[in-house]
Amino acid sequence: MKQTIFIIFAVLFLGITACKNTTESNMEEQETIVEEIQPTHYDWSKKAVIYEVNTRQYSKDGNFDAITADLPRLQKMGIDILWLMPIHPISEKNRKEGLGSPYAVQDYKAVNPEFGTMDDFKNLLNTAHEMDIKVILDWVPNHTGWDNPWITEHPKYYTKDEDGKMISPRNPNEDEEPWDWTDVADLNYDVPEMRLAMIDAFKYWLDLGVNGFRCDVAHQVPTDFWA
Repeated sequence: MKQTIFIIFAVLFLGITACKNTTESNMEEQETIVEEIQPTHYDWSKKAVIYEVNTRQYSKDGNFDAITADLPRLQKMGIDILWLMPIHPISEKNRKEGLGSPYAVQDYKAVNPEFGTMDDFKNLLNTAHEMDIKVILDWVPNHTGWDNPWITEHPKYYTKDEDGKMISPRNPNEDEEPWDWTDVADLNYDVPEMRLAMIDAFKYWLDLGVNGFRCDVAHQVPTDFWA
């Protein structure tokens, strides 16, 4: 358990640092930044109690308002940080199991309409902050859903096979079973423009007041991007 919490915090604070500091489009400048930046361990995160919420399954209503209404109970439990599993719209193309996986992101700058509106999310965020509860988002930087606008508007953002076709993420460990992530397309971090687009998406939520991120499959994203 302690190891898990450490990993979450490592990813969280590297993600926060990246969003606030990496703005250059030139890769050489980014490499220079890597050498200068050190992760910041914010005081509010030390010894914090994190409570993970899967909005869809958390309540009978399965929406943001239900979480907001329950915040007083969570506050009494001593929760310091509310960690929301992905809240973005879920891609429909190549969707699995009807409802689909929240890790197949259709739009990084929107909320799943099944959970409510952006105003509903802002109300949840602001109410949590009034209770001195921080809010972090589960973020998916390694891949997107197949109907994310980037697929058609910026195809160069994606990893391609020998035939030039976009591919799903592949397990780098050849001794293990292949990943069956057919509902998502792998992002290519060798493309500087894609990195900047991802940073821009991070900043969108920071500007709304989100306190940080838990980053999914962070080990598949280059370390110099986090820095």
